[in-house]
Amino acid sequence: MNRREIVAGALALTAGAAPPPKRIVSLNSCLDAMLVHLADRGQIAALSHYAREEHGSTVASQAKTLPYTWESAEEVISLRPDLVLASQHSALATRNALKRLDVPVQRFKVPKSIDESRAQVRKLARLIGHPDRGEALVGRINTAIAAATPAPGARRLSALIYQPNGFAAGPGTLVDEMMEYAGFDNVARRFGLRTWGNVPLERLLADPPQVLLVGEPASGARSWADRVMTHPALKAVSHRMRQVRVPEKLLYCGGPVLIETAAAMARARAQALKEGA
Repeated sequence: MNRREIVAGALALTAGAAPPPKRIVSLNSCLDAMLVHLADRGQIAALSHYAREEHGSTVASQAKTLPYTWESAEEVISLRPDLVLASQHSALATRNALKRLDVPVQRFKVPKSIDESRAQVRKLARLIGHPDRGEALVGRINTAIAAATPAPGARRLSALIYQPNGFAAGPGTLVDEMMEYAGFDNVARRFGLRTWGNVPLERLLADPPQVLLVGEPASGARSWADRVMTHPALKAVSHRMRQVRVPEKLLYCGGPVLIETAAAMARARAQALKEGA
């Protein structure tokens, strides 16, 4: 094959490949984080307004320097995006409007496992033209999880994530798997939880775990998670159950957030053991 044939073949292969998007809009806080880590700054036409919230976003500092929307169809359309990232929880009216106008939308499900989260990172990286960055990010996630995993044979601790209104993570959730890797046995199963659900304070007191991973809400916010920490009844089980705070923003998203979640889980376990759990 001569040089002309080689060049012609290369052109034929690249001609069918769509160019990477130049104007990307994200409508979801978890997708915001992935986009910030994977895209060129110039590719980001807008993030969701949630991205700027310090208590709920791990990319708030970067997001404050970028455009954002309140998820309305009018805002998104005015940005002339060539790719919109949405979740299954994104506003249905907005998604329907974008579909009618043939605006390209990629919808991502909530990952239920670390493997699903890795796959989403790789998918998004390919979509925006940076597969190498996707592989690099997956490598960082794997390294963080490995660093948070106790040595073989280390003592495991029973634990429960307890958030506002007694909301807890059960089996089949991403954070449940993260707890498993970090050396915790999630007791949500013995309370009958399937995925996410509520655990009444009375049941918690009757059968406390060794560690209560209490969600850390926004500064100054009054929530059930705060009240449960100071409830007088908890004194009766304080010798059996240690309470450790974990920022809520690390409990819902996958992708790059898992790097911080793994470190937070490792710190929580170390603190609980230090306090006698």
